[in-house]
Amino acid sequence: MEAMSTNTELLDNRDELTRIIDSVLTQAKELGASAAEAEVGVGSGLSANVRKGEIDKLEYERDKALSITVFIDGQKGNSSTSDFSDNAIKQSVQAAIGIARYASRDEFAGLVEPELMATEFPDLDLYHPWDISPEAAIELAINCEQLAFDADKRISNSDGSVVSTYSGLNLYGNTHNFINGWNWSNHTIDCTVIAEDSNGMQRDGWYSKTRDYHDLQSAKEISQEAARRTVAKLGSRKLKTCQAPVIFEAPVASGLFSAFITAISGGSLYRRASFLLDKKGEQVFADHINISEQPYIKKALGSAPFDNDGVATREHDIIKDGVLQEYVLSGYSARKLGLQTTANAGGVHNLVIEPGKESLDELVKKMGNGLLITDMIGFGVNQITGDYSRGASGFWVENGELAYPVEEITVAGNLIDMYKNIISIASDVDPRGNVLTGSVLMDTMTIAGE
Repeated sequence: MEAMSTNTELLDNRDELTRIIDSVLTQAKELGASAAEAEVGVGSGLSANVRKGEIDKLEYERDKALSITVFIDGQKGNSSTSDFSDNAIKQSVQAAIGIARYASRDEFAGLVEPELMATEFPDLDLYHPWDISPEAAIELAINCEQLAFDADKRISNSDGSVVSTYSGLNLYGNTHNFINGWNWSNHTIDCTVIAEDSNGMQRDGWYSKTRDYHDLQSAKEISQEAARRTVAKLGSRKLKTCQAPVIFEAPVASGLFSAFITAISGGSLYRRASFLLDKKGEQVFADHINISEQPYIKKALGSAPFDNDGVATREHDIIKDGVLQEYVLSGYSARKLGLQTTANAGGVHNLVIEPGKESLDELVKKMGNGLLITDMIGFGVNQITGDYSRGASGFWVENGELAYPVEEITVAGNLIDMYKNIISIASDVDPRGNVLTGSVLMDTMTIAGE
């Protein structure tokens, strides 16, 4: 049987993708695999990029891929293909088997226990395809950019406006008689502009990203926020090196907690390359901080009924009153550590940092004097020591009010201390990713400038 002709057909034909996975697993067992797993993904999307009212790029994507993993008594082999014909699939299974027979034995390799497989699959409302035509996407992108130009006469140029949509279907199966998956969608409107005055030029933007296109911010809202943020940066100054409190605005605060998750993830722990090694049961955050994994939030970008091992996800506390409750483990890393999987193969599903009741403006007033960070540059985290140093820009705050924009500065500290020095988390939770946090007010950090 030849591969089906279009991804649209495959998106609507879950039975065919299930047949493909079942065929892979059957063939793997027949060829000597003691266990096997396979994942198939198909998707299609449209992206319209415009700049200064002209089409810059129009792309239509069609993707499909099959990934195969086999185990032969602790020896592991992988292969993949984008050809879904029966002959190509057969060759891919044979390739995976061949690789496994030459691989080194790993006593921890293999599937998780069959009793851990997910048995319930709640509808998380993740699939909302957007049947927007290329003409309509281009028109929307041009309109969004033009609204930004119209918002302020100092907006003199553009880095472009983008309207994109993508819908997919992913299925996972293994030789525990498990095959399941879900349809999903992502949609984005993005606008980035350049403002100019006698002091020079500044660049900034804003975007909206959702599962359901009905939930996207309007072009007007996105363009106005892009213009506001860009114009606000005009006249940016440098700071003299100092120590002061710092607020990480919600869109950049997520990086603080991504570094935390990396530090408590199985791979970092069994390699003993983490600044939070052996910290389970100890206080690692300020005692008012609570962090949980909530994989069943409807329409959220990180929601999933099971992880990449097929293990049912679950709601649970990771930090409770500042104390580390659990590590973040896949089946493999759990075996390496002699622990139980936490259903985090592939990562965390909606890391929720419990917000406070204060708005960002109230957090600024509470800080008094200090730095509000709105943009960060580079990735400067040492996962072994916790040392933190990143380029930043934002606003200097005096007497609880934004005084002037600042740029070309570096903020530095150590995450072990920084986490314990979190004073407040605002209510302005940014929903556009897998880490759901509001702005974070941190006690004194080193700010390096002139």
